[in-house]
Parts: sequence; structure tokens; C-alpha cells
Amino acid sequence: MKPPARPVHRPTRRPRQLPRSFRDLTPTKSFHPRTFFYEMVWKALLTRRTGQQRRPEFPKLSPGQVALTWIGHASFLIQFHDLNVLIDPNFANWLFLLKRIKRAGLKLDHLPPIDLVLLTHAHFDHFHKPTLRRLPHPRIGVMPWGMGELAHDLGFERIIELEWWESFSRGDWQVTMTPCKHWGARTLHDEHRGYGGFVLEHQGRRIFHAGDTAYFDGFKEIKQRCAPEIALLPIGAYFPEAFRKVHMGPDEAIRAFHDLEARWLVPMHYGTFKLSFEAMDEPPRWLSQLAEQDGITDRLRMLEEGIPVVL
Repeated sequence: MKPPARPVHRPTRRPRQLPRSFRDLTPTKSFHPRTFFYEMVWKALLTRRTGQQRRPEFPKLSPGQVALTWIGHASFLIQFHDLNVLIDPNFANWLFLLKRIKRAGLKLDHLPPIDLVLLTHAHFDHFHKPTLRRLPHPRIGVMPWGMGELAHDLGFERIIELEWWESFSRGDWQVTMTPCKHWGARTLHDEHRGYGGFVLEHQGRRIFHAGDTAYFDGFKEIKQRCAPEIALLPIGAYFPEAFRKVHMGPDEAIRAFHDLEARWLVPMHYGTFKLSFEAMDEPPRWLSQLAEQDGITDRLRMLEEGIPVVL
């Protein structure tokens, strides 16, 4: 007798169609080659790289305390007194033709020993192989389905692939993969790869990293199932309007924050790479304005790259 089939928690795959033009190479279908080069490449080349890489002073933590260090873009170091976690680490100054406008907040060799790496999807700005190869012997890599083959030679002692709502535990910490509204292909031919966010639970704390995502009703279900306390939410790469099919602006991030009913909102995915057409300083300015209008300024934590903050 065959064992019962394992439930599959994945989005429904759409029939694959060959791209008819440059615009079809992304889900937004809004790129014109000339506009792409001017907005993403040429403007960035003319922009002076800013930011400094400082040696962080990591705090001494007690059980139950958590420290967040924003590296830049969607990259974070999350620390407990007995656990160091990296999420989507990326220390690159260039992603092919895309220039990093603001330096990573710390150098890669400033990192403490890494126990766990969470990787939300296979896009080059989130799954950066050169960075991963240089990490100080990461023990466990957790990632969506279909990504393990990309990570097998990157130095992990163990690789775990999860589907939506699956969890992995070690000792007294647990990681649960959550849905998002994005896509996971690294190239044109690997749409089988997954994508999502993560809820990390340890010592009574729950931190949610949304990954790359547009706004969707799934934030309400994440609240019901996982009830995160700290929400790391993307706020950049939302203009033109078609980009909102796969990204959130500050207005939608606040809406997602309310859906999650979290205590802290920590914005990310802005100010590092030129990935869209809004001004680089527009997302945090707009978010601060909206937070003040909404009466949640005291729950908004705008992190500076490379500076640990205890929450």
C-alpha cells in the first residue's frame, strides 16, 4: 500500500510562453530596452556610490533579546545570544550592469559565525552566489523548493528546501516558509523554483521577512498562522505602476503591516540598487510621511546600514 501523497503547498504554474519581446522577460511586462538602460544602468552609473562600511559593535544579548543589523537591500543579520542568522546576504557592488548605489553597511569579514542562512528566492539580488561562497562556514541553508541544486557547492553543511507553510526546526528555533506574490525563476528556463518569505521563531520572538512581494491577502493568513512581532517589509521598486504586480510601495507596506498586526515595522528593499523608476530617496521619505499620518511613527524602525538595533 502506497503512503499518502505529501501535500504540495505551491502556487499553480501557468503554461510557459516564449517571450515575444524584451518586455516579456519580466512579469511586469513593462521594460523597453532603451528605458531600462537609461533608468537602471545609465542613471546609476552617473550616481556616486555613498555609505560607509563600519565595523559593527554587536551588543551582548540576554535570552529573549534580538538584534537586527541591516546590511542593505533585503539583507539582514539577526542575532540572538545563541543564534546568528543571515537573510538574503548580498555584499556585491555590481550585479552585472546594475551598480550598487549605497555600500553594504559592514564588510563580509565583519560577520560573526553564521548558524543559519535564509534565502527567499533565486533572483540575483537575493541569492548572490559570490557572497554565499565567502560566508564563514554557514551550517544550514533554508530556501524554497527547487533551489537546493543552486546551493549545493556553496559551503553549507546542510540544505533544507521548504514549501509554503512548511517548517524546519533545530533545537528551540523554528523557521516557517510563508507565501508571497512574486516569482522565483533565476533564468528564463527554471520556473520550477520557489519563492516566499520566512518567519523565524526563537526564545519567544517571531521575526517575519517578507522576501520580495507585492501586496496580497496572504498577509492576513500569515498573521493568523504565525503572528509575527517584527515585520521586515519591502518598500521600494514600485514605480511605474506595473511594478506593483511583484513589489510593494510604502503605502502597501503599511497596509501589510496592519494585516500582520505586528509590533514593529522595519522597511527594506530600497536605497541600494536602482531597480525601478522612483527616486532612490523617495520610499523612506514617503513611508515616514504615511506612518505619521497613520499614527504609527513610534512603531516604525528605520535602520541605518551596519548599525545593530536591539528590539
